[in-house]
Amino acid sequence: MTDEGQELDVKSIRYAMDKHKDLDGLASDCVAFANASGGNILLGIEDGESLPPVGQKVPAQLIESIRKRIPQVTLNVHVVPQLVLADNGGEYIDIRIPGNQQSIGATSDGRYYLRVSDETKRLMPDDLGRLLADRNSLVWELSVVRRVPASQVEPEKLADFVRQIRASDRVTPFVKGKTDREILDHYLFVKDGYLTNLGVLWVGRREDRAALLHAPVIQCMKFDENERKVAKWVWDDYSRNPQELIQAVWDEIPDWSYSDEFPAGLFRKNVPHYDEVVVRELLANALVHRPYSQRGDIFINLYPDRLEIHNPGLLPIGVTPRNILHTSSQRNPHLARVFYDLKLMEREGSGYDRMYEVLLASGKKPPIVSEGNDRVVATVRKHIARREIVDFMVKVHQTFFPTQKELITLGLIAQHESLTAMELASLLELKDSVELRPWLGNLRDWGLVRSRGQTKATTYFIEPDVLRRLAFEGATSLKGIEKPRLQALILQDIGIYQEVRIGELHQRIGSEIPRRTIQRELADMVADGRLLAIGDRGARRYRIAPNPAESGEFGAIPET
Repeated sequence: MTDEGQELDVKSIRYAMDKHKDLDGLASDCVAFANASGGNILLGIEDGESLPPVGQKVPAQLIESIRKRIPQVTLNVHVVPQLVLADNGGEYIDIRIPGNQQSIGATSDGRYYLRVSDETKRLMPDDLGRLLADRNSLVWELSVVRRVPASQVEPEKLADFVRQIRASDRVTPFVKGKTDREILDHYLFVKDGYLTNLGVLWVGRREDRAALLHAPVIQCMKFDENERKVAKWVWDDYSRNPQELIQAVWDEIPDWSYSDEFPAGLFRKNVPHYDEVVVRELLANALVHRPYSQRGDIFINLYPDRLEIHNPGLLPIGVTPRNILHTSSQRNPHLARVFYDLKLMEREGSGYDRMYEVLLASGKKPPIVSEGNDRVVATVRKHIARREIVDFMVKVHQTFFPTQKELITLGLIAQHESLTAMELASLLELKDSVELRPWLGNLRDWGLVRSRGQTKATTYFIEPDVLRRLAFEGATSLKGIEKPRLQALILQDIGIYQEVRIGELHQRIGSEIPRRTIQRELADMVADGRLLAIGDRGARRYRIAPNPAESGEFGAIPET
């Protein structure tokens, strides 16, 4: 299977052969790649396949048509189509689209597109300013401003960088075998014999780094319960490269060492207030995604209940707080590559899935990202949302070895006790509940999660037997109560109080049960004739119908 992503797209040959499209659809995709970091379109391979159909022949005129037609219907887009013969004898076209360094691509009729993750996104006029700012960031990485000779590196930083590259399992043997100077060339630290801004940032001398227009500065401020500043740390002397900045922040702030301790079976478990993986990933994201063409420091704000990291600039175009878990768009792709190869980031461009996993496995809420006033703020809560689920999550991990997606999904359901399909999809930042399947994975097959209802009304909850089997010692809750038992409780309460409002009923039978669940059951029981609804919505009351359908005695509550 050929995996589509930020730099690769696969399309059936029919996509280009459709005369109605006249290659316009392909032109939009080429514009999208040109406005991102470039990439390849493999034309003639079906979705989910790695090879073209056996014996497929590409019409001879198609390559020439692409070569001539795409430049005619686009602006600032260059394409290089090439015929490829696959191992199975089938042919396909590999279309290479270089990324624009400074200009912005468009279709000839004025439409703009951008490759975001594995999709072509249409850009509106308001997006063009942000796209231009991101383009300036790309230019910044490879610019040679001060003409610092490549020989004027800081020896210790160069030696440390080369040593780590050669030790990294993310770097190919071919790259590891290069000379020190060739490795600098490979990572675009050097251009025409001079250090690029990226090279100065990573292996340059302090005085050259300080002369960069917007070299990163990090400030950390600690506040008390009244939001008064009680401590401050600043890293603004430009002596450190980005990796050393992250290490300094981790080493010098004492709050990272604080943790909560609580019983976990026969032992005691320590859960740090702020996990090292989460802190480092947040700092790495801040350094990689900030626009270096824009002034502004990175701020770390420590409050009694939370950690906030403020980063100058907005999110890269195409990325929003609602899709950040799944979407990556690299503002500084060459810097991101360095971070990834040095294992400073979980994966290129993003690490929010890793943060979700660590936080939810520790019984904490996932990170919250907000955007506004030319800054992005990532917030992580200090305290455990539900202490009792920590031991449960640990034992699930040890017993079933769930995938990252399964662990994240289980953590969300465990924290909320029960979630509808739509609620779960929203928390996972999915478009709709149809996309839940890979996230649920084997959770239901293992018996960890149960469900009731169908389609959008499906509700997921943790299997009570599993909680008992794994010695889960949480408080008893009615949030995952079965439908027959809940209806019996409603009938029992109304039988006692004769005529009730939903608020009174909700409080008496269990406030932890979602109010919408009780509303749904009341509506169902009115519809099937067991209850009467009296009055308007704001003052509606419910009572037992004069001759209710057979529903059992009011006091008989079914066993779960």
